[in-house]
This record gives sequence, structure tokens and C-alpha cells, in this order.
Amino acid sequence: MKNMPITLDELLARRDARHAMQQKLMAEHSGKTLVCLTVVMPGSVKRNLQSLTVAHAAVEAMRKAFGVNSEERRVKNTDELMRSDELIPETELLTNELKTNDEGCLIERDLNTGYEAYLITPLPLLEAKRVAVEIEDTHPLGRLFDIDVIDAQGIPVSRDRVGGQPRRCLVCDHEARYCMRMRWHTQEEIWARIKQMTDDYAHNHLPIRTHIGTDTAKSIHTPPASTHRTVSGRQWPAS
Repeated sequence: MKNMPITLDELLARRDARHAMQQKLMAEHSGKTLVCLTVVMPGSVKRNLQSLTVAHAAVEAMRKAFGVNSEERRVKNTDELMRSDELIPETELLTNELKTNDEGCLIERDLNTGYEAYLITPLPLLEAKRVAVEIEDTHPLGRLFDIDVIDAQGIPVSRDRVGGQPRRCLVCDHEARYCMRMRWHTQEEIWARIKQMTDDYAHNHLPIRTHIGTDTAKSIHTPPASTHRTVSGRQWPAS
């Protein structure tokens, strides 16, 4: 895997491009709700094994929670993630498009500036936000991704509009905004926590490779039923 650092200019340019993408999708799908996913990854390297592990888990949770009807989406194992060097070109707008009940689409973009996904859903704005908050608050990797629901003015809907609590810090469980503002934790502490979370998730929930002679068989860790969290009728493994 190519761990390529990005510059501040590249990051800012991608933020502008992401905003333009949001405007385009909202114009094309008037009357629907736009949901946007980004991965939380500190430092100048935004695409690595940890970020891809988080991205694939988050997109799968979104697909299930928002009821995306598509062909079965195979979860990649860690070996495949590490070998994944091909990036989606900036000009390829609708790569990996999955139809959702003929009402919209799910678009994934694997970029050096960070993984992105855009979902058009027929759910009303606040209902979509409730679903997004449930995913963020209950998924084992939920603290490592942001799911924003964009209103008609292009502004993300705040969590408090649906009774959501502020996001918590990865390291100390205080409100994340205060820890970020005060810089209470070193980047080494934050990275150690991210690595621990993604390693635990990969060990417990991603496909593993088992070599049998010259063939490779894949199996999936399946935790006991009691270790699954249920959210509005949906399940995913607990951490």
C-alpha cells in the first residue's frame, strides 16, 4: 500500500471539490436527502490500512442501515486492503454506484486525500440524521468516521437536532471538541488508539486467509450472538 502524504493545499482543494460534489448531487436529486461519509484520520497520510479498514466498515454499515438494495458487497480482508494501490481518478464521478430502491445512489471514492462516500436517500432530513447518529454512536469504529447529513443550504445537520450527544474523544472519552481545541493528547496517543481499534476490528470481524495446500480459503470470524449490538432492527458486531 502506498502511504502518500498530502499537502495542506491538496486537503483544502479536496474540501472544495467535496462541496462541489455535494451541490451537484443535491441538484440532481432534488427532494431527496444527501448523506456524506468521511474518515477521521490525523496526520498527513490519509489513505492507509487503518483508514481503509474504517472506510469499508462504515460504508457497509451505511448500506445496511439506509437499506441500499444492491448485489452482495464482499468485505475485503486485510491482505486485500494492504495491496489496494489503485485510486479512483478525480474525474470518475460515479465510480462504485449502487442503486437504492430507484430513489438515489451510493457513491464511494477512494482518494489519497481520504475515503469518501455519498448516499442519496428518500428518508426525510432528520430521520436520516437519526440513522447517521445511531451508526456513529454504536458501531465499533464509529468514532473514526463522520456521517454528515446535508441540508438544503449545504450545511451539515447538527447532532443536537435529533437529541444526539456530542462526539467523544478517542483517548479519554471526554467531548472530542474540547480535547482537539486544547490538544490534550499527542498524535502518538491518538494513533495508538486508532491502531488498537482497527486491529481489534480486523481480528474479530474481517475475513481471514487460511492456506490449505496451494489453495486459499477465506473464512469470517463470527462472534457469538450476544456480542452483537442491535440498532433499530439492524445488527453489527460490538467491539
